[in-house]
Amino acid sequence: MFGISFTELLLVGLVALLVLGPERLPGAARTAGLWIGRLKRSFNAIKQEVEREIGADDIRRQLHNEHILSLEQEARKIFTPTQQEPTPVQPAVEPTIAPQASVDNTTPVVAEPAQPVEPAATVTTPAAPNDPTLPPRAP
Repeated sequence: MFGISFTELLLVGLVALLVLGPERLPGAARTAGLWIGRLKRSFNAIKQEVEREIGADDIRRQLHNEHILSLEQEARKIFTPTQQEPTPVQPAVEPTIAPQASVDNTTPVVAEPAQPVEPAATVTTPAAPNDPTLPPRAP
């Protein structure tokens, strides 16, 4: 774990035997083992708690995103107008240019239309604020 080799561990044990003596060394080793076990358990508990919190945050974030998406879909349904069939508009007859009867070929002669021209009816529908068919608005 920390890169302690067997010789280093043997050296630490030999120093502990010299400092503590043969009478107190087994009790000190038992106490050290208990403390190391407690530290490992507490670190594992903290690690599991953090992983649970991270998982809970991910779940909360996912639920929040799903809620936002559902609200967005509802808003689209409300703000998007239903598509209505536009009434057909008859095109106006445009005047045609007849060949010129004059000799100078500078001014064209406009022939009159065969039927009277009626003004074209305009169909206006209110545009939705987020209509994708409209060009973007400048801020």
